[in-house]
Amino acid sequence: MSVIIVGGGMAGSTLALAISSLTQGSMPVDLIELNYPDECSHPGFDARVIALAPGTCHHLMRIGIWPTLRGCTTAITKVHISDRNHVGFMNLKAQDYKVAALGQVIALHDAGKLLLNLLKKAPGITLHCPARVIEVIRSTEQVKVLFNDRKSISGKLLVAADGSNSRIAQACNMHWKESDYLQYATIANITTEKDPQGCAFERFTCYGPIAMLPISQGRSALVWCHNLEQYQQVSIWNDNSFINKLQNVFGWRLGRILKAGKRHSYPLKKRISNQHVSHRLALVGNAAQTLHPIAGQGFNLGLRDVISLAETIAEARDRNEDPGGYSCLHYYKQRRQQDQKDTIAMIDNLMRLFANRYGLLIIGRNLGFLAMACFPTIRDSFIKHLLGWVKY
Repeated sequence: MSVIIVGGGMAGSTLALAISSLTQGSMPVDLIELNYPDECSHPGFDARVIALAPGTCHHLMRIGIWPTLRGCTTAITKVHISDRNHVGFMNLKAQDYKVAALGQVIALHDAGKLLLNLLKKAPGITLHCPARVIEVIRSTEQVKVLFNDRKSISGKLLVAADGSNSRIAQACNMHWKESDYLQYATIANITTEKDPQGCAFERFTCYGPIAMLPISQGRSALVWCHNLEQYQQVSIWNDNSFINKLQNVFGWRLGRILKAGKRHSYPLKKRISNQHVSHRLALVGNAAQTLHPIAGQGFNLGLRDVISLAETIAEARDRNEDPGGYSCLHYYKQRRQQDQKDTIAMIDNLMRLFANRYGLLIIGRNLGFLAMACFPTIRDSFIKHLLGWVKY
């Protein structure tokens, strides 16, 4: 019997390909997705970009995905972190950490099309797309999913990879702890007078944190977080107003901002599943945890979960054990707990520090910038996590 994955976004597709690679196709995988990646409605491959940490790229290389994705990525060779109207800042350079890049930026839409081509060719994977699951039946020895056309498939393990409002997890009575960051993120592609030349920017402003990531054609991908009370004002800015406001808070490090592409906005919430595994069920990606985009850690954490689960499944296969059994899923849960706990705590701490406008905290974070700039041992502990050099 197979591993059944519901959700063909980044987490689900990567998990399917990882299982195929690590088991050489000997573990059957059924991947179920409602939309094709080239459809604008596909929630897993929307207009966002993601920054892949070097550790993430290493794992993708191990399972044979990275060579396909690499042609659509833009390397981050330098990161400039600053606090608007304050003295604190920090520069990070890839050469200081003996890596070719501090990260690789890729558009989710591009990644979706590339991963779909890999899925069609990977041994052991059966792609059900478009298809909708309408019922999940878990029994002692197996799990069965029923499609909207009344067809069904059975497997040993069901993986919910269908996003932060996972219908599969809800159908299996899973629950989440949710807190509202009281922010919206606005994303757009930005054209500037100067080519960013591999430089990414993280800037903290009275509106909220701004990230500018280098992408193709000398452009940058903007992620601009706004406090909830400011969102109504921001949402009615026309293109000129948006560019002028962005220029004012971002500054002139890339010269004049010439153009802002189509803007998309979405609310930011923290949503953590009370359990990441249950009887014959595992949650991955945003179904397991949805986090703030600050420092770009959410997807990289999710991918470490995916690789770890694929390895656990492959090891169970080698020992002729049940990949959906208690011992296998319990081992996976224990294996991932510390990294999940540490990463979520780091993001929470960054949010409290950098999204706060109180004077003492502003002074504190600027002193922190200066300390990290002056003392490499303080900085390197932080950077190690950002680069994805963590145990998983």
